[in-house]
Amino acid sequence: MSFIQELFGKSPFGPLVEHTKKVTECVEVIRPLMEALVNEDYVEIRRLQDQVSKLEYEADLIKHEVREHLPRRYFLPVDRVELEKFIGCQDKIADKAEDFAVILTLRNTKLHPDIMDKFFDFVDQVFVTTKTLLTAAEELKNLAEVSFSGVEASNVLKLLDGLNEEEWKADRIARSLSKDIFALENQLDPITLLFYEKMLLVLSEIANEAENAGDMLRTMIVT
Repeated sequence: MSFIQELFGKSPFGPLVEHTKKVTECVEVIRPLMEALVNEDYVEIRRLQDQVSKLEYEADLIKHEVREHLPRRYFLPVDRVELEKFIGCQDKIADKAEDFAVILTLRNTKLHPDIMDKFFDFVDQVFVTTKTLLTAAEELKNLAEVSFSGVEASNVLKLLDGLNEEEWKADRIARSLSKDIFALENQLDPITLLFYEKMLLVLSEIANEAENAGDMLRTMIVT
């Protein structure tokens, strides 16, 4: 029996947690990618891009199994549509992590020292946001056992409040970093500025999709 098959018993919530974990692994590669960019190690960037691509593929395998078994394998305490949306948001997180890695392979760009520290602050904040989502999603199996109610549900709602706050922090850093990027317009060529902004945009989308996934989890609890 394959690893994917072993994940599936009567409930889909265990595999959903595994999907969240795999998506988080995709995001974890972003900081090493940034470190390789700073070191101008473009060979390492390509190696890490392959790693993210493999992790994203593994996340897709779990996603497909969840969707294939969801309609017929288990009586659910929540709406299947909400679970589908939750999976979809997480899928976008993994996709955007892979997109970020691919962007860094497009050209041998150097990261300007004036924005280096804030870029890393932003990367770290994006990871905090996705990690908060994982902490909340890890409670899915427990939530299912209590029909998404009670103390367990209240605790997860508190985690989701924290997730919203972490995404807000990421937004603030992103806005500030965008200003810093365009303050370099007299020092850098337009393509490099647009490249930085593209990096920033994709990272912002990861944090946004983490918040969206959290919103779907919240909907499961409160409806």
